[in-house]
Amino acid sequence: MSVKKAVLLAAGKGTRMKDLTDELPKPMLEVRGKPILLHIVEGLKAAGITDFCIVVGYRADVVRDFFGDGSKFGIRVCYATQVVQDGTGRVVELAKDFAGSDPFILSYGDILINPANYPRLTDLASAEGIVTVKHNEGEMAKGGCVVVNERFELIDLIEKPAGPAPSPWYNAGVYTFQPSIFEFTARLKLSPRGEYELTDAIRDLAKDGKVVKVVELSGDWADVRDPEVLASLNR
Repeated sequence: MSVKKAVLLAAGKGTRMKDLTDELPKPMLEVRGKPILLHIVEGLKAAGITDFCIVVGYRADVVRDFFGDGSKFGIRVCYATQVVQDGTGRVVELAKDFAGSDPFILSYGDILINPANYPRLTDLASAEGIVTVKHNEGEMAKGGCVVVNERFELIDLIEKPAGPAPSPWYNAGVYTFQPSIFEFTARLKLSPRGEYELTDAIRDLAKDGKVVKVVELSGDWADVRDPEVLASLNR
């Protein structure tokens, strides 16, 4: 079953962007002349995604004013509002009604990937989820380390591992899920950081015996996390 829906997380301010996000949420900052979020939408649309749920929060009006109902971009867009910034696990819950019984791609609103990768995320086959990775040992302290088996399926996901990482695969922040993920986000407990973490739900999904495929992204990848990354992308 080909995936037709996508959930985009665009609720955060992006405090590391300092005054750049005084008026804009981070996903609406421009890279090469257009908002980061538009790059993501265009890439997903080209891969056959027609229905989008954008999770908004900080300066939601900017996102809504830009995308509207999606018709000017040839897609359908609805919105969900994250009122409390309590982690990525709870955010996904906001898309439950939108997803219904359908699979969906999930992307953080500040992750840019080579658009050629998106079609590879539209076919789950018999898996319950897909997690994208980059071969990037240098980034591990900033994100998630994905541990795989010989079939390149996820068997563990370690957030910001202390000490040497047990795997060279870095969580790239774009996913595909069956609606079964909601069973696992509903059970989340607060992490040591005081948040409900999506990565904990993904780990629990795999530990429950469900197949979570891992896909290595090709080409460029950027987590637009701070002004330095933004400036380098715009050079």
